[in-house]
Order: sequence, then C-alpha cells, then structure tokens
Amino acid sequence: MRNRILLGSKCVATGVLIVMGCASGWGKLVTRDVDYQDADGRPLQGYVVFDDANTKKRPAVVVIHDWRGLTDYTHRRCEMLARLGYVAFAADIYGKGVHLSTVPEWSQEVAKYKNDRMLFRERGRAAYEACRKLPEVDPERIAAIGYCFGGTGVIEMLRDGLDLRGVVSFHGGLDARPLTPGKSMRAKVLALCGADDPYQAAADLADFEKQLRENQVDYEIVKYGHAVHAFTDSEVDLLNQPGAKY
Repeated sequence: MRNRILLGSKCVATGVLIVMGCASGWGKLVTRDVDYQDADGRPLQGYVVFDDANTKKRPAVVVIHDWRGLTDYTHRRCEMLARLGYVAFAADIYGKGVHLSTVPEWSQEVAKYKNDRMLFRERGRAAYEACRKLPEVDPERIAAIGYCFGGTGVIEMLRDGLDLRGVVSFHGGLDARPLTPGKSMRAKVLALCGADDPYQAAADLADFEKQLRENQVDYEIVKYGHAVHAFTDSEVDLLNQPGAKY
C-alpha cells in the first residue's frame, strides 16, 4: 500500500487502487448523470466519468464528495481517475436537486449525516450498488475515496461491510463508530491526515486505529507534518475557514 502516484499538485497515496489494476490508452472522457435511489426510495443523482479508449469492464472508484456536495472539484477528481483507467463514480450523498452554496448550509447538511451514521451508510451503500450496476464496471474491483466529509463517508462504507477492495480517506473525520450489525470490515484502508488538523481529535484518531487493529484490517495511516484540514483542496483558501488550508 505504499505505491504513490501524482494526482494534481499533491502526492496522493493510492496503493489500494493500484492493486486493482488498470490500463488505459488516451481517449475521450465520457460523462453522464446516473439516477438512482437509496433503500427508502429517495432520489439521488451522481455521475460517471470514464475514458472511452477502453471498451472492457474495468475497476471503478466511488468518489464521496466534500461538504459542498457535487461540485467542479469532485468532477476534476473523477476526471483524474478516469485518465488513469478507472471508471469514476461520483456519489450523491445529499440527494437529487440539493444544491448548497454557503458555509451555514453546508454545516447544517453535514451535521445531518454525521449525527445519523446509519443514514450516511445507507447513502454510501446506494452509491456502491449503483456503481456495481454500471455496464463499464467490473463489479469485483471497486474502491472508494472521499475528501473531508467524504473521507468520513468512505469509512462508514467500510463499517457497513461493503465488498470494496480498499478505501482512501483524505482528511476525513476519523473516529470509532460501531459496525453495522452482522457486518465486518472487509476493505484495506489508507487514511491521509493533516498532522495539525484542528478538526481531528487525537483521541478519536487513536480510537479509530484501535478499531482497525481489533478488526484485523490491513491499514495505513499517514500524517503530513504541519498540514491542517482540507490540505488537498486547492479551493479551500477562498473560504477563509480557520484550520483549513491547501
């Protein structure tokens, strides 16, 4: 899990993706919206991005967005993955038609899912199932990555026992929440953290690692010295949020 590749200007650890295998020539990126539902029938709309140079089924990466929802930032991350040969599926956690634009709105929406982890897992599960059904995807080779809010979300997918090859959490909020009853942690885990992230309590991170160890998870936790929250987000400085900086 120590392979490294470059995604944008930051070194992004993606060993859990490399082991899935991908090979693609350069073609045209294809993007389309994907309508799907959660277990309660609530409408969701994500989108898929892939390189049309490859006509075979290929590994996929579910991308869980940050607190802003599905934005151009998420789209660019999906394009990067598609250029590497993966099918990138941008999950919709908030719901079809939910478009937020202010810090108070984002904070309120994030709290809804962080306070209801089963709902968070339900939305992650719905995205995973929608991704599996895409005709371009090899359903046996799916991973998930997430940023900030999404970095928390992929860990909830792990606790939900989904059949993922691996999950990568970029500056997510890490703690130790109970697993979904009857489920086990099946995926490899890579957690990328800012060593000076004020939103990540050291005790919570220690509990998170303890949970991974107790559940025999193959994991790696990386702390970037002097980095704070949202260190991969080239747009975060525009928000002037204390403790968050690219």
